[in-house]
Amino acid sequence: QLQFVESGGGLVQPGGSLRLSCKAGGLTADRASIGWFRQAPGKEREGVACTLLRLGGEFYADSVKGRFTISRDYIHNTVYLQMNNLKIEDTGIYYCAIGSLCIVGRGTSGWYDTWGQGTQVTVSS
Repeated sequence: QLQFVESGGGLVQPGGSLRLSCKAGGLTADRASIGWFRQAPGKEREGVACTLLRLGGEFYADSVKGRFTISRDYIHNTVYLQMNNLKIEDTGIYYCAIGSLCIVGRGTSGWYDTWGQGTQVTVSS
């Protein structure tokens, strides 16, 4: 059974960095992508990055492009999200999920399922 466990969140000052991990259990080759999403209080869940499982390639939301990097460790079935130059508006709960497409931005969560429990990222001075 497919499941995800996210970790690596925490409290960081603006300009700081964090690396999130998404450990995948039961991953099969019949899905298209793994995506990272975030949800701030009172806001909808937003896709920030995704990686294609078979073809390779990554996509990023404009709000994180140049600051976040998604990568995959095939041996350990783990997807990482390296977040640099963090901003206050990056605060939220970060989730990973399996997707039918590799698509990011607002309104894209419907293309994904099997969500992890999330990890809290707080950017504050």
